Amino acid sequence: MRLKKDIIVAIDGHASCGKSTLAKKIAQTLHYSYIDTGAMYRAVTLFALENNLITNKRVDNQAVIQKLDEIKIDFIYDETSGKSVTYLNGKNVEAEIRTMRVSEFASPIATIKEVRQKLVAMQQKMGKNKRITMDGRDIGSVVFPDADLKIFLTASPKVRAKRRFDELTAKGEKVNFDEILENVITRDKIDSTRAESPLIQTEDAILIDNSNLNINETYAVAMAIIAEKFGNGINFK
Repeated sequence: MRLKKDIIVAIDGHASCGKSTLAKKIAQTLHYSYIDTGAMYRAVTLFALENNLITNKRVDNQAVIQKLDEIKIDFIYDETSGKSVTYLNGKNVEAEIRTMRVSEFASPIATIKEVRQKLVAMQQKMGKNKRITMDGRDIGSVVFPDADLKIFLTASPKVRAKRRFDELTAKGEKVNFDEILENVITRDKIDSTRAESPLIQTEDAILIDNSNLNINETYAVAMAIIAEKFGNGINFK
């Protein structure tokens, strides 16, 4: 699908509502680069866990801040999987950052002002030449407030918890639905109330509630919006 101009697609929304999957599918269709900002915060969280900066379920914010210069995050295309893979200090951590162990502390890590400043600067550099899709919590509000298209994606907590439960179970992890639901609700509260770059739906963002939509249906809605706003008179099918 060819557009009238090069754009930035910013997708924000709650945890486990399919932001990354949607952003990847849009990027593939438009032949754009995809940036998973959630993976970046998860990578910092994994670093904190591996370096004992999180003890007794508490994050040592100052210790994390002091170690920020030691963190290097890259996205490298994997020929085998055909996907962009997250690397932390030269190590493939794509599988590790998706575990519940990391999910539990990703939102607290993301509340640290210095962490957000470091990662936002990296994200803005990645989008300098447009032609990207990026998803996260503050893409349309902070990272790219002038993004050409902003989508706010959401779904009910129970629906999102079930999706997360199914995803982890399919990977062979033994998880508890009630614990995942509690994690989803807790992350929503932390993300929406934090002092630094809280999760909000900006006035110019288009809301998509996919509680009753699968990913292909959500993708179709998003691409129809893109075709209407930026297409060359060609409707998305």
